[in-house]
Amino acid sequence: MFLVGGDRSHPLDPLSAEEILAARQILADEGVLVASTRVAYLGLEEPPKEAVLAGQPCARRVRAFLLDLATEASEDVIVSLTDQRVEVRAPIDPATDGQVPLLTEEHALVRRVLETDEGWLAALRRRGITDPGTVYVAALTAGHFELAAEQGRRIARVLAHRQPAPESLPWAYPLDGLVAYVDLTKQAVLEIVDTGALPIPEESGDYHLAEVSGPHRTTQKPIQITQPEGPSFQVDGNLVTWEKWSLRLGYDMREGLTLHQIGFEDGGRVRPIVYRASVAEMVVPYADPSPVRFWQNYFDTGEYQLGKLANALELGCDCVGDITYFDATIAGDNGEPIVLPNAICMHEEDYGVLWKHTDPANGSRETRRQRRLVISFFVTVGNYDYGFYWYLYLDGTIELEVKATGIVFTGVYDERAVPYASQVAPGLAAPYHQHIFSARLDMTVDGTTNAVDEVDVARYPRGPINPYGSAFGQAFTRLRTEAEGQRDADGSVDRTWHVVNPSVPNRFGQPVGYALFPQDKPTLMAGEGSSIRRRAAFATRHLWVTRYDPAERYPAGDLVNQHPGGAGLPRYAAADRDIDGQDIVLWHTFGLTHFPRPEDWPIMPVDTCGFTLKPVGFFDRNPTLDVPPTTSEDHCHC
Repeated sequence: MFLVGGDRSHPLDPLSAEEILAARQILADEGVLVASTRVAYLGLEEPPKEAVLAGQPCARRVRAFLLDLATEASEDVIVSLTDQRVEVRAPIDPATDGQVPLLTEEHALVRRVLETDEGWLAALRRRGITDPGTVYVAALTAGHFELAAEQGRRIARVLAHRQPAPESLPWAYPLDGLVAYVDLTKQAVLEIVDTGALPIPEESGDYHLAEVSGPHRTTQKPIQITQPEGPSFQVDGNLVTWEKWSLRLGYDMREGLTLHQIGFEDGGRVRPIVYRASVAEMVVPYADPSPVRFWQNYFDTGEYQLGKLANALELGCDCVGDITYFDATIAGDNGEPIVLPNAICMHEEDYGVLWKHTDPANGSRETRRQRRLVISFFVTVGNYDYGFYWYLYLDGTIELEVKATGIVFTGVYDERAVPYASQVAPGLAAPYHQHIFSARLDMTVDGTTNAVDEVDVARYPRGPINPYGSAFGQAFTRLRTEAEGQRDADGSVDRTWHVVNPSVPNRFGQPVGYALFPQDKPTLMAGEGSSIRRRAAFATRHLWVTRYDPAERYPAGDLVNQHPGGAGLPRYAAADRDIDGQDIVLWHTFGLTHFPRPEDWPIMPVDTCGFTLKPVGFFDRNPTLDVPPTTSEDHCHC
């Protein structure tokens, strides 16, 4: 469990419940937080990197996005817990800055508004529904489309599904051709778009019922994962050490799990690799351009805040083995602390062969087992579920795997849906869409003097020194400015990006480095000039490299909800700063382009995406030569 109260041992420790309460009290004492104020976000304002690395005393500061329901005004506030005062109050202009993230209470608000709106009830009656209590409505973020009636308004758009009973899953029964636009602060329907009632599919999607799933299999025998002597890692507050790794765990109500000061012990000292790692944004753009769905583009991090939505993980279901859980503490709409139990799961697991060789020269046979430390959390965002799994390996590899599962969003399958959706059940459509993530990797490869080389496989031309045309090698291109640091993956040349430290040579005189291995999947498919392309410009390139700035935290900007676009990485990189031998941040775009299959219904098996960071010249030799052989008691007789 994270530290709660008392003296903080490190300036990057997440906010405790006591600190959240203290911040709330300071805001109230100075008249910033009143009865009508809602806290859309509250998190640690992390101190500057140079101060943390130097071990200097750092003030505890909190950043909050506030919304006053009475005045409709919002502001960006910085509170000093150390000095017990409000340091900064900056008004937010919705027209240019966007809106604060969606509040938890606004989901229930939308349901209350629609239950009494005659236009909405009439649209339901046209679909044969007289009881609004049998309709599940989803309050969905509105995007920004320069619609005059929406300027300056805080809007949610609402799609609906029939829910025959409270215990039923509604996703099999879309009420298509219908969307409501709700003004959240005025608590009124702004507009209803009804393009005509479509037949509601009839087949159940209740996968938990035997009539849908069939009888459970009886063929599976138990698998038990045990560690009789306990796990190999140690936890001291938020500091985790495992094998030769050390890192600090953090948590933010927007990003969720954050990892800090990741380092690897080598030669008697911990060598830094990554100062801060997180999934700083994700966007889910849909392909259906119809009047009912053209706006479906969701920023699950910036608009809904993944960290608020963490599951309480359960042993035997979400995590198997000898598990250590960590609670997380966030702020609710009223600014009071909320504890998310078992939000983070940590364990180690066997991962097959690490290295192996049987030598014909001397008859020796050696095998070593790989294992990894797994640090994960899972969130539910409406119909979809996402698991974020950070892996640390014995050989210095760092990996992030994102697991997407849950239920695809649905509509009615008819001739209008054919080019943009799959049929997953009779009459039931699942629109094409993408899940695009942005990982923010604040690199410190053996220090803060870092640079990036783009490395491609290169064929050498046939000639006197290559008479048979078989030669190939690597082509290195140094990325020197932020303009040059906007790059795309290219699987045809096996492109990787090496983060090197030019001031630290290895024993061969080459700069030490870590390589980013991308998966080379499509970036944002939406076309030039589209609203979502302006708002999610980060998703148009696989890589952005920027100069470190503590104020540059989010790839789509600080405020994403209803933002007109252009914020975040395009604005950061516009300065075209020097990134060659500087303190730099990598922003890596990766994800899935999902054309739903019948096999994805009524619940989607996990699909995965992610990336890998591997040492390249960081170590002088294989760093796992000291991994002991597996003992005979563990059934290895090498």
